[in-house]
Amino acid sequence: MALRTARTAREPVPPAPARLPLGFLTPIVLGTMLNALNSSMLAVALLSIQEAFDAGAAVVWLVSGLYLATAVAQPTMGRLADAFGARRIFGIGLLLVLASAAAAPFAPTLGWLIAARVVLGIGTSAAYPAGMSMIRQRADAHPAGGSAPAGGLGAISAASQAAVAFGPPLGGLLVQLVDWRAIFWVNVPLALTALTMALVWLPADDAARRARVTLRELDLPGMALFTGELCGLMLFLLSLPDHPRWWALAAFVVLTAALVWRELRAHRPFVDLRMIARNRPLAATYVRCMATYVVFYSITYALPQWLQQGRGLSEAESGLVMLPMAGLGVVTTMWATRLVGRGLRAVLVTGSAALCVGSAALALFGSSVPLWQILVIAAVLGLPNGFNSLGNQTLMYRTAPADQIGTASGLLRTSQYIGANLASALVGIAVGRQAGDSGLHLLAAVITGISLVLLLNAALTRHLRGTADHG
Repeated sequence: MALRTARTAREPVPPAPARLPLGFLTPIVLGTMLNALNSSMLAVALLSIQEAFDAGAAVVWLVSGLYLATAVAQPTMGRLADAFGARRIFGIGLLLVLASAAAAPFAPTLGWLIAARVVLGIGTSAAYPAGMSMIRQRADAHPAGGSAPAGGLGAISAASQAAVAFGPPLGGLLVQLVDWRAIFWVNVPLALTALTMALVWLPADDAARRARVTLRELDLPGMALFTGELCGLMLFLLSLPDHPRWWALAAFVVLTAALVWRELRAHRPFVDLRMIARNRPLAATYVRCMATYVVFYSITYALPQWLQQGRGLSEAESGLVMLPMAGLGVVTTMWATRLVGRGLRAVLVTGSAALCVGSAALALFGSSVPLWQILVIAAVLGLPNGFNSLGNQTLMYRTAPADQIGTASGLLRTSQYIGANLASALVGIAVGRQAGDSGLHLLAAVITGISLVLLLNAALTRHLRGTADHG
């Protein structure tokens, strides 16, 4: 025992992961918030926009257009960040945000507004994969190698969770005080601040690395097939449940087959299917992330709709009811950041268990439920957000190849927005256009079942063993 103790004492202690300077981390955090903020802020403004343009069901494309653009653009921006430099792509994305946010309030028709939202989705898609690429490059230069800087990843996760949860109350307040145009204008000062900080504090890209990249290495055919595949899937999901676009489903199947054939033969594939097939933890992380966000966005979509139509609350009031989700989402992310050091299993089990409780609690909602009880349940629904988001993000960071971290990060966000579109279809089927108690209870039953599967997966999956990290 003494010999073992002495030998253990002489073993070198592995260096702690890199701690990211505040000046380096702040613009990345601010940039990544924009996508989440614009995803959720619109939820309470749809009715106002529908009235302003005298539009019908087509107004839903303001939500779906951004999600579709984001699902396609996230891995594309990540691939471009890996190829041409993360700081450059980060800045280009912010410029697109500025242009679309400034133009959207002056849109003459709903079609032009949808187009502005699509450009906004493309612009906000650059920050996360480019930011993760810059974080990985900085960590690789540290003595700890590529160990995940838990504090930095936790800050990004907390900021995104706060943006998603604070989006509805902020959007409701802006609509109430100004009008729907304010939810676009608010992006201008945020994007300008992030861009200025990026130019001042983020390190310049490696010019030699950019010079080696060719168009052939970008795999433009792979990008095009991936874009078409996702468009087909999203168009089909968004047509449910009323008028399914079966042609879109057929296009998805055909383009998926073409993408697989192409990527297995490409010199440097846009979607490295062989790597993903060999890297089961990474593939499982994508699936787990998608399922988690089916539950999360089902709640995010259905609850404000039920509060406005089932309880008669205004946009601002329904947004304020969602506020407890914001506070607890941020707090639990900070808690989860400390728990990561004990292993990712603990983080994901805790998050999935809380998701089960919160989803099941939706079954208690009814028109006669006192508002204070709704606020309590909304607070419970905020508990799992930080754990699940940070757990999946950290696992992706640890399992993705270092030279493909931008693309891998983009694919993680793509899986998130596929989950968002699945949630949109699920809410449409369960709740319908007029949210009532029975529809909400049906939705609660479905997402509780999904949460139970996530809990079993987190508890039983082998690759979550031994995933503790320092710091």
